[in-house]
Amino acid sequence: MSHTNNNSSDIKKAAEQADSQQIERNLENGKPVDAPESLTEEEQTSFINDDLRTDR
Repeated sequence: MSHTNNNSSDIKKAAEQADSQQIERNLENGKPVDAPESLTEEEQTSFINDDLRTDR
């Protein structure tokens, strides 16, 4: 059974309950996004063996 009708009302309720001032404060004082982790040489290797590639 589909619950698509309930989804739109849930979204509407959440939007009505959202505190716009709190959202604005969160955006202004937000934490900086973490930099991605450095990968090891093994993690940086491609999944496809370069010798087998045919797209070059």
